[in-house]
Amino acid sequence: MSQAAAACRSSGSRSEAMKVKKGGGGAAGAAAAPTCTEEELLGRRAGISPEDVLGLQKITSDYLCSLEENVYKIDFTRFKIRDMESGTVLFEITKPPVSEREHDDKKDIDPNAGRFVRYQFTPAFLRLRQVGATVEFTVGDKPISNFRMIERHYFRDQLLKSFDFEFGFCIPSSKNTCEHIYEFPQLSEDLIQEMILHPYETQSDSFYFVDNKLVMHNKADYSYSGGP
Repeated sequence: MSQAAAACRSSGSRSEAMKVKKGGGGAAGAAAAPTCTEEELLGRRAGISPEDVLGLQKITSDYLCSLEENVYKIDFTRFKIRDMESGTVLFEITKPPVSEREHDDKKDIDPNAGRFVRYQFTPAFLRLRQVGATVEFTVGDKPISNFRMIERHYFRDQLLKSFDFEFGFCIPSSKNTCEHIYEFPQLSEDLIQEMILHPYETQSDSFYFVDNKLVMHNKADYSYSGGP
């Protein structure tokens, strides 16, 4: 990705002006970080830093932090993806209200279910140049400074792109809305066809940091074989 932008709005007991953040990343830029393995990071007693995950060379097989490490009670409640050129909404999901989730929590379900998303797109998605991803999230009673996301996309063991966004400061007990603007690299036709023919072998890790310490880790996989 050559460039990324994030526009964020926060509301709560105090109001905060719209903030615009820019960041960037890509397979070439990420290569500057020292390489490391998932096993090395899981074996560390100290916290995992942004530089650590930038050194990963393939998708992780497990989560690099526990749910309990989200001490700021960050909760993503809505997510929408749109094509910036046409404005077409490509994907949208909203979490059920807290009362419904508390009822579901009593059932025997995978505690990591909320950390994984499976996306189904058409082949045309791979030829889009710019996509906007809007996220809504709430935070607990602690202020959050230096909130950062690093998202790394792989096809099999090949790093396709690495995105890096700054959310900025979030006031306690606030609801926040950010739109991240993803500028996609141009993929070869051969690679596009391989990604279409092998659904869910395109995967991503999303790492969330507060003050350079990993507090959340979400995962996703992707199919581009649906529709025309």
